[in-house]
Amino acid sequence: MLTDLYVFGDSALHRMHPGVKILVLISVCTLLFIFEGWTSLGLGAALVALCFALSGVRARHLVAALRPAFWILIAIFLVQVYLTNIHFASFIVARFAVLILAATVVTATTRTSEMVDGILAGLRFAPSWVPKNQIALGVSLCLRFIPLLLSVFNDVRQAQSARGLDRNLTALLVPFVLRTLKSADEVSEAIYARSFD
Repeated sequence: MLTDLYVFGDSALHRMHPGVKILVLISVCTLLFIFEGWTSLGLGAALVALCFALSGVRARHLVAALRPAFWILIAIFLVQVYLTNIHFASFIVARFAVLILAATVVTATTRTSEMVDGILAGLRFAPSWVPKNQIALGVSLCLRFIPLLLSVFNDVRQAQSARGLDRNLTALLVPFVLRTLKSADEVSEAIYARSFD
């Protein structure tokens, strides 16, 4: 069964219309790229922290959101230090962290079904040739596959660790890819069985 990123709660953010949350997320992320600097980044971080406090989402969800991206952020930091300087590298990594946490606020306070409804509402005025339902379904599947992939990878890593193969990249990747493809096939068969175009 596919898992969800939603954290149960009854805060104002949980009750807010999903379309509004998506629009605010897009606006904040866009503004952080338009107005570069530690001041705008600090304001964005303060807004995200305030949203987390209002939502009642625990600190462990912050850690869980950043953990999968930790090594990627480290790699970005090292590349930016090499290409520019440590000050700019720190800014880039901090901005990515704020963007990840901002998205976490939305996904933690919005059910997948609500997210789809919000996307469909946003596409209401799109031209008729835009595949609205397909776009909403695609976003929904992406959101639901994120925790699934993490769960599958952890299961494979634990199984291979018990065999003493936790440092063997091939032993980790092959079953991970196979299980991921199997899950994708199951989802596609379910969509096909429901005659969804």
